[in-house]
Amino acid sequence: MNPWRLLGWIALIAVILYGVWFVRTVTISVIIGVFITALLLPPFTWLRGKGLNRALATTVVCLAALLVGGVFFWLLVPATVDGLGQLRDSLGKAVGDLHNLARSLGLDDQRLSQLSQQVQSYLAEQARSIATGALAGVRTAGEIVIGAILALILAIYFVHGGDRLFAWLIELTPVRVRPHLRQAGDVAFGVVGRYIRGIAMVGLVDGFFIGLALWILGVPIALPLAVLTFVGAFLPVVGAFLAGLFAAVVAFVAKGWLVALIVIGVTILVQQLEGHVLAPQIYGRALDLPGAVILLAIAVGSVVAGITGAFLAAPVASVIVALIRNREEAPAPVHA
Repeated sequence: MNPWRLLGWIALIAVILYGVWFVRTVTISVIIGVFITALLLPPFTWLRGKGLNRALATTVVCLAALLVGGVFFWLLVPATVDGLGQLRDSLGKAVGDLHNLARSLGLDDQRLSQLSQQVQSYLAEQARSIATGALAGVRTAGEIVIGAILALILAIYFVHGGDRLFAWLIELTPVRVRPHLRQAGDVAFGVVGRYIRGIAMVGLVDGFFIGLALWILGVPIALPLAVLTFVGAFLPVVGAFLAGLFAAVVAFVAKGWLVALIVIGVTILVQQLEGHVLAPQIYGRALDLPGAVILLAIAVGSVVAGITGAFLAAPVASVIVALIRNREEAPAPVHA
């Protein structure tokens, strides 16, 4: 390739990336809208196969999704409130257990009092920082709300006529690049669809078994912790570890060391089942990335766009890798 042409491509990519960063709220909303579309498209396609038109199939799918979300929210909130009350009642016992453990390690009461005061001072300082930054976070909160609403609206539109929109966008490009763009779009959306549906299935399995174990052991907020485990599945490598750690902490506060160790054991067992049995079968090549690459992608995503970027990093990296592989595997054009 001509060096000047290469520099031109680099400059063009840099300008595009700058533009994407400048309107990152909209960009993230579009990506999340595509992810939601990947979840809603299979039932939409099934309804279309049963004879429903686009408008009616879209309405049924979206109303069903809202109904499921509403029922889920209704089940989650009361359980969380009741569980937090139980945790408050158990907190004193957990603090006593930690006090006895510290004394068994040779720390005297005076040193423990100093540590306790330091912890209380730190928590008070953090509370003041949160209160001070609350007003500063109004703009961010507003962006999150606007972005979420935009993502939902875009998802509805993509489900109803995303194929038509993509075809229209392809027609705006030069004729000679249209087949390549169409193929790249099919590959990208195929990877996103397999990733989202696969990780949702894996998250459901993880959340069900870990939540069931927490419920059997009598750990408070078992349902919210199961939901947290499900959400953690969307943050590969890191999310499962953080969700399991938080569940173990809650189990320790509510039930003591033995139950916390059992929760850790169940979490490790479920994660091993996921990593060696479920994930390879469900993901296929949708998330065929080394763990180090996933961690780096999550780190970069969190720096660029915070927690949202961290959640989007793995699927975006998977799409990029899939596009590179597709380009390498594509047959070379035959010239007459």
